[in-house]
Amino acid sequence: MRAITAILVLGLVAMIGCGNSTNNNGGTVQFTASGEVLALGGYKFPPANSGDPVFVDGWEIVFDELLVTFDNITLSENPDKSPTDQSQTDQAVARVSGPWAVDLHKGGPLPGKGGTGEQALLVATVPNQNLNGNKPFDETKRYAFGFDIVAATNSANKLNLDATGLTDYNMMVANGLTVLYSGTATFKGTNCVNTNPAYRYDQLPTTVKFKFGFKSPTTYVNCQNPDNDPAGHFANEEHQRGVQIKTNQTTIAQATVHTDHPFWESFVHDSPAHFDQLAARAVPVSGTPTVTLDNVTGVNYTAFTDTSNRALPWRSCIPPADYMFPDSSTQMHFDSLRIQYDPAGNPSQVMRDYRDYMTYNQSTQGHLNSNGLCFVSRHYPSPP
Repeated sequence: MRAITAILVLGLVAMIGCGNSTNNNGGTVQFTASGEVLALGGYKFPPANSGDPVFVDGWEIVFDELLVTFDNITLSENPDKSPTDQSQTDQAVARVSGPWAVDLHKGGPLPGKGGTGEQALLVATVPNQNLNGNKPFDETKRYAFGFDIVAATNSANKLNLDATGLTDYNMMVANGLTVLYSGTATFKGTNCVNTNPAYRYDQLPTTVKFKFGFKSPTTYVNCQNPDNDPAGHFANEEHQRGVQIKTNQTTIAQATVHTDHPFWESFVHDSPAHFDQLAARAVPVSGTPTVTLDNVTGVNYTAFTDTSNRALPWRSCIPPADYMFPDSSTQMHFDSLRIQYDPAGNPSQVMRDYRDYMTYNQSTQGHLNSNGLCFVSRHYPSPP
């Protein structure tokens, strides 16, 4: 039934978004969305297999919802216009607009790009160059691919939201949110080590509800595409840019949202993820320890403390071969690299607190076809 619904939505979107539904015997692009297998089943602790994504401080993360609003799927000429500036392309030749509201935790009927167990949901199709006279796509070219994550809106096509999702989505609309994380973190670490044995971890909750609503409208531009491997790519990039569309064939372009970004210890991509710094800020809500972005507003991420203003140590519950503390400091602290921490600064130039820090990392979470990095263009007050 879900697959039938997705196909009906696809047909409606194609007619509305593209006008002329014929592709003149050219290829088409199907846009799908996925939060990977991690949005479905969460982060287990201990991890099932060595090398699986993990929260290094021993927390198991389970999602109830991961609500995202997508918009403006765009294909442009010349993804290789500038080897040193991924943001540069030539003119857009095709675009289909929603917006579309999706719960990535629910997955979908399609296989995802990340391998076994991953699910994807069909969002829209781009049948031809609808910004260029409805010409068919040229199979001798690659087209730069991009998409937006935008603020929730009542006009969004709500593709797979249940009753709870609709209620929370209405809350997102009222608050201008783009992405909503909701779930539970449970501490399951054993044989852990930390940088201050005197710290009273028994005063931290071991089960924490979280609800993180981000206000981070972002455009993901000219994404790299793992599906092009083993084709050559530019220096300092991991994959060749753009999508290749074959005549009379359907090309899948999956917007992949990585769920671990808000929890990273650094602005370095794929940094280790932690939850201690969030558990340390949880407060009772109807008796349940709960943490939101409001609880980390004003928090100094360069020197984490708990709600009793005690310095929070680093903690690791995985083998030293898999994770080592980043330096000799005993107090947990995250690294915003070249971007300075200044609680009284201009948010377009600095990180003012841990809320800004989490949002900045979260805004980098959009990818193409599992792990293809895109140029990130933020549309909220933030450093570039």
